[in-house]
Amino acid sequence: MAAPHQSAFYGKGGIDKSTKIVSAAEAVAIICPGDTVAFSGFVGIGTPEAVICALEKRFLESGEPSNLTLVFAAAPGDGKDKGLNRLAHDGLVKRLIGGHYGLVPKLTQLALSGKCEAYNLPLGVMSHLYPEIARGKPWLISKVGLRTFVDPRNGGGKLNSNTTDDLIVLREIDGKPLLFYKTFPIDVAILRGTRADPSGNVTMEKEAATLDNLQLAMAAKASGGIVIVQVEGIAPAGSLNPRDVKIPGHLVDYVVVAAPEDHMQTYATQYNGAFSGDSRPPPDSAASMKLDERKIIARRSAFELRMGDVVNLGIGMPEGIAAVAAEEKIIDLVKLTTESGTIGGTPQSGLDFGAAINPESIIDQNQMFDLIDGGGLSFACLGFAQVDAQGNVNVSQFGDKLAGAGGFINISQNTPRLVFCGKFTHDGQAKFIKEVEQITFSGEYAREAHQTVLYVTECCVFKLTAEGLELIEVAPGFDIERDILRYMKFLPIIRKPREMAAEIFVDGPMNLHKLLTDRALSERMVFDAERNTQPPATRPTGPASSIQRS
Repeated sequence: MAAPHQSAFYGKGGIDKSTKIVSAAEAVAIICPGDTVAFSGFVGIGTPEAVICALEKRFLESGEPSNLTLVFAAAPGDGKDKGLNRLAHDGLVKRLIGGHYGLVPKLTQLALSGKCEAYNLPLGVMSHLYPEIARGKPWLISKVGLRTFVDPRNGGGKLNSNTTDDLIVLREIDGKPLLFYKTFPIDVAILRGTRADPSGNVTMEKEAATLDNLQLAMAAKASGGIVIVQVEGIAPAGSLNPRDVKIPGHLVDYVVVAAPEDHMQTYATQYNGAFSGDSRPPPDSAASMKLDERKIIARRSAFELRMGDVVNLGIGMPEGIAAVAAEEKIIDLVKLTTESGTIGGTPQSGLDFGAAINPESIIDQNQMFDLIDGGGLSFACLGFAQVDAQGNVNVSQFGDKLAGAGGFINISQNTPRLVFCGKFTHDGQAKFIKEVEQITFSGEYAREAHQTVLYVTECCVFKLTAEGLELIEVAPGFDIERDILRYMKFLPIIRKPREMAAEIFVDGPMNLHKLLTDRALSERMVFDAERNTQPPATRPTGPASSIQRS
């Protein structure tokens, strides 16, 4: 810990010691040079914008606090100037430890330029580190990340040559390799809720996700640090239902009331009751996608859904599957989830990503990764930037772009059926290349785990086989040599590729509802021969289970 911090209860710097409710400027005054500061936020969901603004303002006016380590799981930012992008100033940042960088490009530039130390860890690992810190544990032990770029044999998640400390160690337990992720103290946690009472008890009823707020607060306290929580309003003492309190007051040092513009539910939406369960619009109110390459890819990917699937959809291209599922009226036959913690409903896209319309439940982000790492998903569709002949996928760093792993590694390593989807080329440049620049998904690891893996584009579909990548489908009217092979940097396995389903390319419903409900029972069931059981994600639930096994 950089320097001892006094609790707000005891007061510092002229702050009234009888109250926890302070201005944003007063709250950030407690942050010391060299501190490790952790932030909540998933894009704009739960991002404490007002406190971040105050921290930037303090630094620009005084040059303090300097040399901070910024810790974040899911890139609290809008891809432009909001969120942690505000803190991308020389001298303010010494080190970055983040799970996803795609929406904090200004911090990304600091990382790629070597102006600060920088690490990219899997988002689920970041979420799971917080409770380990709260428990006082020295390591998080996990298989997540093996044979990817976070494996110490492949770089250990370091993003530049100035980053030298090893945060990840490879060790064996019972003859099996595992990754040991080092924990670290958190000096300051900056979080967000909906309301707080004068004692600092915080609710989150209007937030689109609860994220890792409670675990971050406990981690900071276990480290001897402080907790700052941004809210939209103050409730009278004793008025909060204890079941609504998500962060107990004894864990909170400062409460900052934000203006509405700094407390939007997401960066795209001021407030939508359907994100937090305050209202339930009809499921068919979602707008249909226009029939273009993006929809074609989403439609073909949706063909892999099975009734009862528990599904994760990645950011970007895979988001379209939720719209297709709603349009095809199968949204209630599968369970769509997001790594932010929503279960059920229709996951949203763009700057609403991480929220869902009409979610059935919202659990903490680290709990969602408990589910993911434990094999609780049966199907996932994720994007790709590069694919090679071995089936390796890169989404994290390519050329001068750093997106980061996000939840991709957790999801792709722990889900039995996968679809990677994306356009076949990018501005005419090949995406299927000899060797990916960085391994975010290991084809070799997937083959050993007996995962079913497809790679879906608008013009063809590939499958991961024991021998490598096989071309199994071609779009109607496409010539394999002229339209596919000439744009690839390697020759895939070609046996007898079939034509992609014609209905994918025609406007109007594809009748996926009928496909899901008419599937033979043998096609709906997944049997794990090694365990002599159905995997947890596909076991029947409820009275209709005899026809809803997937």
